[in-house]
Amino acid sequence: MKGIKLNIRGNWAHFKKPETNNNPLSHDFITKTALIGIVGAVLGIERKSMKNIFPLLSENLKYGVCIRNSVHKQSWGFTLRSLSEIIDKDTKRPAKAPKQMEFIKNPDYEILVGLISDSEKEAEKLFTDFVLATKNEKAHYTPVLGLHNCPAEIEFCNEGTLEYQKEGDFETKSFISSNHKLQITGLSNFRLGFDKIPTFQDNDFWNAPDKYVHVVYPSEEQSLAVEGEHYKYEHDSKYKWFLI
Repeated sequence: MKGIKLNIRGNWAHFKKPETNNNPLSHDFITKTALIGIVGAVLGIERKSMKNIFPLLSENLKYGVCIRNSVHKQSWGFTLRSLSEIIDKDTKRPAKAPKQMEFIKNPDYEILVGLISDSEKEAEKLFTDFVLATKNEKAHYTPVLGLHNCPAEIEFCNEGTLEYQKEGDFETKSFISSNHKLQITGLSNFRLGFDKIPTFQDNDFWNAPDKYVHVVYPSEEQSLAVEGEHYKYEHDSKYKWFLI
C-alpha cells in the first residue's frame, strides 16, 4: 500500500458533530471526511464535483492521526444573519442571540494516509496528484480545518509503503479502535481520549451512521502499547499505525 505522511496544523479547527446542530460541538481531532475535503481543496475540485469524490476516497483511502499537542477546546458565540438582512437594513427582524460553537485551539496533527492497493484508477490519480501538490507546497483553494475561517497549514513529511499486520503487539502514537486490546503496565502520566468519528460520506454529503468508528487516542505524542491489527510504515521503525 502506498502511503504519505503529513503535518497539518492551524490556529483553530471545528469538525462538526452532526447531532449538535443548534450549538455545534466538534470532534476531538480531524476526521477522515474533513481530510478528504482538504484533498479536494488542494486539487481545486469544486463542491459540486466533490459529491462523487467523497464516497470514492472514503472507500479507497485509509488514514491515521497522531495528535501532537493536547486537545484544548473553547466555545465562541456568533450572531448569524441572512444576506437580505445585511443588504436591506430596514428589514424588521427580531434580535438574534449569539450561536455558540466549539473550536479546537492550536490543532496540530501528524497524519498518515494510505491508498488501498486495488484502488480504481480515479482514486489512484487523485492520491498521486495530492502527493505531488503537497510536495510542491501547492494548493488551488485554501485548505481548511472544518470551516472556512480555520485555514490549515500542510507540510509534506515523506512517502513510502505500508504493510498490513492482521494481529500482533505494537506501540503507537496514533488512535486505535475500541476492538484493540490496550496493554497498561503501571501508572500512566497522561489521559486517554475517546471519540466516535465518521469514515464515509456519500454523494449527498451525508455521513453514513453505520460507518462511524469508536476510537481511543493519546495526545501530546504519547505512545500506547497495544495488541491487534495495525500497519507498518517504512519510515517509522518503532511506532506503528492503526488506519481506518
